[in-house]
Amino acid sequence: LSTLHLKDEKTKPDANGAVVKADDNVEKTEDEEKEDRAAQSLLNKLIRSNLVDTTNQVEVLQRDPTSPLYSVKSFEELRLKPQLLQGVYAMGFNRPSKIQENALPMMLAEPPQNLIAQSQSGTGKTAAFVLAMLSRVEPGNKYPQCLCLSPTYELALQTGKVIEQMGNFYPELKLAYAVRGNKLERGQKISEQIVIGTPGTVLDWCSKLKFIDPKKIKVFVLDEADVMIATQGHQDQSIRIQRMLPRDCQMLLFSATFEDSVWKFAQKVVPDPNIIKLKREEETLDTIKQYYVLCNNRDEKFRALCNIYGAITIAQAMIFCHTRKTAGWLAAELSREGHQVALLSGEMMVEQRAAVIERFREGKEKVLVTTNVCARGIDVEQVSVVINFDLPVDKDGNPDNETYLHRIGRTGRFGKRGLAVNMVDSKHSMNILNRIQEHFNKKINKLDTDDLDEIEKINN
Repeated sequence: LSTLHLKDEKTKPDANGAVVKADDNVEKTEDEEKEDRAAQSLLNKLIRSNLVDTTNQVEVLQRDPTSPLYSVKSFEELRLKPQLLQGVYAMGFNRPSKIQENALPMMLAEPPQNLIAQSQSGTGKTAAFVLAMLSRVEPGNKYPQCLCLSPTYELALQTGKVIEQMGNFYPELKLAYAVRGNKLERGQKISEQIVIGTPGTVLDWCSKLKFIDPKKIKVFVLDEADVMIATQGHQDQSIRIQRMLPRDCQMLLFSATFEDSVWKFAQKVVPDPNIIKLKREEETLDTIKQYYVLCNNRDEKFRALCNIYGAITIAQAMIFCHTRKTAGWLAAELSREGHQVALLSGEMMVEQRAAVIERFREGKEKVLVTTNVCARGIDVEQVSVVINFDLPVDKDGNPDNETYLHRIGRTGRFGKRGLAVNMVDSKHSMNILNRIQEHFNKKINKLDTDDLDEIEKINN
């Protein structure tokens, strides 16, 4: 599948579509940096080597409740074009994932149906909507027929890779990137059947520059809607693009979360939708032993950490800090003590973060020191110990129970036993810990020397 290559390598668009030099470094606040959803999503794509085996149940709400509900257990049942089936298998998909089982029959139905779907990273949703786009294309028609919006340049390139892989055996299909830096001559018409890009540039290509005739678009995909609306201007641009499309254009919208703002946006963009939601499953802390260690200050916390470290032959451990500064200090101190540690920090480029996680995953470093923001969504199966060097609190200083669950849920995964150690250094942090205990109705015991033998058993 050939592509239109970017002419301008030295610059790249930022989240708002403005061209910035690749090395421009915007200083974020010293305290916990704002969660960058687009960077997080890209990181997940870079470190995911396979699909996540989610246990969440899928809930399907049909536009027409009287029509039969189809789901498929194999790709053959979808009656795909042979060259697409070949592409699917070449990518290593043997059978549809949970989201694909339900979404693909809806996306490929005749007449086309609209869909709003909730799906986390790693559930196979990109492959699902790419398959829907490739199935609808008439290869003989040399103009854009499918349009896919991504929140950032880098995420557009990731989806583009999936299109290229899946269309590997379908050479008549061509792909163009509607991103800043891809300079086309004014008045030029695009002959590629699939266009993927960021909202600002796609809007320009459809209206001002007229590279695309929006009235000929058959499939409109809006990917990562939650990330999209976190970026200024993208929501408005997406709605303006959608309004130019024909009434019978198939609209597909995907989002990892479904908070109210995403719902309102989705309903503006997708008329008469089928809806696929994930039922929230309660995460359990039953397989995780939780302890706390009493200290008086940061240096005492560090010495306690070294003592625990010496007593445990740790398989893999993650240590969470509240700020970037603390994470950097702790990683340096541990290294000075001769421990091999990796540091995951907000000022790193996404590709650097991915490399650090990969080394940790391969066991080259046994300990990963990180802040909350960097650790969202990282699945490393062999993590058996989580240490909260700082307890998780929200911006008002109250216990952040969800983050606590998210952090210690890194251990005890897949039914294995795990361990969480909380460092307490003041009356205030003891109060935070007590409130966390009450919230989860789970006792957190004080860590004594006798417990260290128990801990070793967990890790061996």
